[in-house]
Amino acid sequence: MTALIIDGQRIAKEVRAEVARDVETLKTKWGVTPGLAVVLVGDDPASATYVRGKSRACAEVGIYSETFNLPADSSQEDVDAIVSQLNNYSGFHGILVQLPLPRQVDEAKVLNKVYPNKDVDCLHPINLGKLVQGQPVFLPATPAGVQQMLVRSGYSPEGKHVVICGRSNIVGKPLAAMLAQKSSGANATVTVCHTSTVDLAHYTRDADILVVATGYPNTITRDMVQEGAVVIDVGINRIEDPKSPGKHKLVGDVDFEGVKEVAAAITPVPGGVGPMTVAMLLVNTLKAAQISVE
Repeated sequence: MTALIIDGQRIAKEVRAEVARDVETLKTKWGVTPGLAVVLVGDDPASATYVRGKSRACAEVGIYSETFNLPADSSQEDVDAIVSQLNNYSGFHGILVQLPLPRQVDEAKVLNKVYPNKDVDCLHPINLGKLVQGQPVFLPATPAGVQQMLVRSGYSPEGKHVVICGRSNIVGKPLAAMLAQKSSGANATVTVCHTSTVDLAHYTRDADILVVATGYPNTITRDMVQEGAVVIDVGINRIEDPKSPGKHKLVGDVDFEGVKEVAAAITPVPGGVGPMTVAMLLVNTLKAAQISVE
């Protein structure tokens, strides 16, 4: 068996086309252009690359975006002040604070300062609470991207055993809450594994759908996956390329070459979950603008 490749680029393109259509409707009917403000603190190369990608995606679908760059030595007060200004500016319907922030800035305080109705990353406690209750305003971008990849590829989680490796507030916890809901595209039996899980393979081999977000390459190998499982690799790691000394390549948290021989379907890295995360951020920004009109 060789796994079907779940093409995140293709599915993200579908989502962006849907967003572009609805953005045009919003502009035509209400004269409102969705706006996204991105707060970037410091000069981390990876963060800067992510932000540029998000800006390009916004431009493609007709969303106005602007990046607010602050120096790496910015204080807590500096970052809080720009977030407060953006909260009160009606031209921006969504605010995204690019993580990680410099050590001297408390991430939780900054994220909690973003108004919930502009929290398009769905990291505010109010939005996360509504998510757990099954009454979400926004869905966190990466978990929503994972869910859409499964549903649009014909692998609905309904009635399946989903095992999630990783319990972060960005991926693992919210995804578990989403897929356990009694709703379309969810209704799964969810197991969450983490660094203190004893005999991780015992759980992963029982998964109909395995989602891996550990932050470590090759966490999941071929012998840890049951034949016919669907594997979603959320990880992205920069490692040395053994075929090109001195150069690097991007890999996920799953041993792709080995696991693809037993899985029914698998996401590649890059080109899998990453494009979907950006696409779902666009969905949330559009929704924030729609709510402002309502």
